[in-house]
Amino acid sequence: MSETLTKAAARNIFYGGTAFFFVVFVALTAHSVSTANDIAKANPVTASVAAGKHVWEKNACIDCHTLMGEGAYYAPELGNVWVRFGGREDASGAREALKAWMKGQPSGIEGRRQMPQFNLTETQLNDLVDFLKWTSEVDTQNWPPKVSG
Repeated sequence: MSETLTKAAARNIFYGGTAFFFVVFVALTAHSVSTANDIAKANPVTASVAAGKHVWEKNACIDCHTLMGEGAYYAPELGNVWVRFGGREDASGAREALKAWMKGQPSGIEGRRQMPQFNLTETQLNDLVDFLKWTSEVDTQNWPPKVSG
C-alpha cells in the first residue's frame, strides 16, 4: 500500500465523513425535537405563565437575576425560588410569600443589594409567580446544584 494519500482516497474520506456526520446531525436533531415535545406535554405553558414571562422580560429581571443559569449573577437564581419559598409543601403560602417579598422591595437593609420596587399590579404579581412556579417544574437536571441558588 502506498504511504501517500491519493486524491481519490482523500475525496472518499471527505464524502464519507460528511455523510456520516450529516446522519448523526439529523438523528440528534430528531432526538432534540422529540425530547422538547415530551417536555412541553409534561409542563404546558398556560396564558398566565406566558403573561408572567412577559412581566419578567418587560422589567428586565434577567439583568440582575439568573433563571436556569442564564442571566446576571448580581442577584439570586430564580429558577428554584418556588421551592425555596416552600411551594412544593404549601403552594398558596409560597404564592403569598413571593408576592409579599416583591411588594416589600427595596428592603432597606444596610449592606445588602436592593431590588427596586416595580409597582406591579396584583395580576402581574400572580402571573410572575405562575411563571416562576413553572420554571421550578422544568427538569433542569439538578441545576442549580444548591437549593439556595
